[in-house]
This record gives sequence, structure tokens and C-alpha cells, in this order.
Amino acid sequence: MSNTIKIIAPFNKESVKKLKAGDNVLITGTIIAARDAAHKALTEALARGEKLPVELKNETIYYLGPSPAKPGQVIGAAGPTTSGRMDKYTPAILDLGVVGMIGKGYRSKDVVDSIVKNGAVYMVAIGGAGALISQTIKKYEILAYPELGPEAIARLTVEDFPAIVAIDSEGNNFYEAGQKPYINI
Repeated sequence: MSNTIKIIAPFNKESVKKLKAGDNVLITGTIIAARDAAHKALTEALARGEKLPVELKNETIYYLGPSPAKPGQVIGAAGPTTSGRMDKYTPAILDLGVVGMIGKGYRSKDVVDSIVKNGAVYMVAIGGAGALISQTIKKYEILAYPELGPEAIARLTVEDFPAIVAIDSEGNNFYEAGQKPYINI
């Protein structure tokens, strides 16, 4: 396991190239929250030739559908959504210039190929740690599709948001590397 790397978001492809599978990162800056329904709405708008309601170039998307905030909180529990649910939309979204994704779980071969093609990175956040992760979110602002409720596209201002690089821009997969020592035991 590597040292913890502090990164500022949004970040560009040059910053992404420096991240390697297995790196621990703390993200400070802004990221976009969007999950299934928002990805579907975005790709349908693209198919209709419409202008998207948000600029995604150089953005990092956190697959998140937060629980409601309690009084005095910015956001409720903010744990990651299973990333595979976005896989059918992800190549088209990466082609728009998205450089990072944060979620949990494995990605399809098509997504890994698109990560490499687009020089992007896939990071994972710890599932079940939504209450702790929410403490790193300092601002939550709806940007598009408010009718989707917790699945609306939002901009999050984060400070030391913890993640692990699961698939780097070269396609190195920490899930596979982490399991390799235990295969055939």
C-alpha cells in the first residue's frame, strides 16, 4: 500500500496519470455527484443532440445518492453507490472529458478500456462509511435534474475526501492485484 496522496479537484489528465492503482488519496476541492438516473438522463440528452446541463470536462463524478440532511448538516449519509450500475453509461460520459469516478465495486471490461482510452481514473470509497464520508463534504449544491431528488446532479465541495485508486489511467486494477496473492491457496 502506498502513502496517502493529497489531490485538488477538479484535476486534469496530467494529475490523473500520476495516480497508480492502490494509491490512497485525500481529495479537496469540488466533485460532481451523479448516479444511475442522472447518467441515464445525460446519455439520453446526448442521444437527442441536446446541450448538457453541466460541463463535465475534467470533472470527477462520485456515484452518490445521499440520505436527507439532518438539521445543521450539509448532507446526510454520503456513501458510494455500486459503480457497475453506471457501466452502460460510463464510456459515453468519459468521452465527454470526465477524468475521475468514485464509487464501489468492480467495473466492466468496456469501462476499463474506456478508462485507458480516455486517460481517466476510477477510485473507490468505503461502502458502509457514508456517515463518516459526509463529514468531508462541506457544501452540496444541486446543478441539474432536481426532479431526481437524491439522484440529481450536484456539486460537492469536499475536504480530505478519502478514496483508493482502484483502476489507474493505464488500466492497472487494484482489485486484481490485491487478489493475486490469494489465488490458488
